Amino acid sequence: MSSTTDKIKGVTNEAIGNAKQGIGKMVDSDKMRVEGAIQERKGEAQQAVGKTKDALKKAIDG
Repeated sequence: MSSTTDKIKGVTNEAIGNAKQGIGKMVDSDKMRVEGAIQERKGEAQQAVGKTKDALKKAIDG
């Protein structure tokens, strides 16, 4: 996967996770809040992977 793809998937997962958490709060669903938090963390990790790939590429090309 390219760094851009990782970052896009990360942003998407983070946004969906935030939405799930908000919906979970509105409907008082602990399960949905937890799922949202997990998905948000997954998105953050994916973005970090993408940024790391960019940094490595710059270091190698540099």
